[in-house]
Amino acid sequence: MADDLGSTVPRRQLGRLLRQYRTEAGVTLDAAAEALEYSRQKIWRIECGMGAVRMLDVKAMCELYGVSGEMTEAMRGLAAETKSKGWWHAYGDAVPSWFELYVGLESAAAHLRRYDESLIPGLLQTREYALGLYHPSSRLSVEERERAVEVRMQRQGLLTRLLPRPPRLDAVLSEAVLRRAVGGPRVMTGQFSRLLEVAELPNVSVRVVPLAAGPHPGAVAGSFVILDFPATNKGRTAPEPSIVYSESLTGALYLDKPDELAAYENTWRGVETLALSEAESKDMIKRIAREMRHD
Repeated sequence: MADDLGSTVPRRQLGRLLRQYRTEAGVTLDAAAEALEYSRQKIWRIECGMGAVRMLDVKAMCELYGVSGEMTEAMRGLAAETKSKGWWHAYGDAVPSWFELYVGLESAAAHLRRYDESLIPGLLQTREYALGLYHPSSRLSVEERERAVEVRMQRQGLLTRLLPRPPRLDAVLSEAVLRRAVGGPRVMTGQFSRLLEVAELPNVSVRVVPLAAGPHPGAVAGSFVILDFPATNKGRTAPEPSIVYSESLTGALYLDKPDELAAYENTWRGVETLALSEAESKDMIKRIAREMRHD
């Protein structure tokens, strides 16, 4: 996996900072566009982190908003980072536009906390399990499925990369995830082995919420990921705010408002409380693996 983390987080950070300083300076979007002789759309796209940003534009906007020289230099550094491309760009349409943002955020995160209600998460899947998720009547061709699965396999490299430091992954799975057979006993045996293997990594924790725990907030919320980020630009800019990612069949939600984050943080604490310990979870995975082999 390439060390290049792409430009997703620097773009979002730079846009948020420019919007913050514009607001603090009492400059409206229209007034900024007029003063800088930019289109309103251009400033809006920069503030939303939707593309690479020229250092020249950062300098002009910082001058207009009265930003300090030191902070202007920090933002110019972020502007340089907005031009880099992550490894996933090489896969083209195999990464849907709504998922491309997540791959960039995942690559840049320092901590991933995820709860899965239905399936083994992509970062922990074997190739056979991932292929088994595609229905025979899928609209994707065999080649398209292979490319989509290859992206998933590439993503897994972040757990063992050397530089930058790999993220911490805390994965909590519903017991139902383990009991939902995908691809038959052989595939599931390999998948269980993979779970136990990854759980041995020093930066990975895999825990299980038993079905005996009954209804709980995670069962209502469904699968989700909370992503926490490190400081960037050599520590000169604050970390990107945490984000909750929740996926659906045709798109995804990216939630970063304080009340939304608080709701998912509470749900996460709830499922963590109900989850078995890491050792007990490994025992459950081994037990279910034996049951499936003997069915």
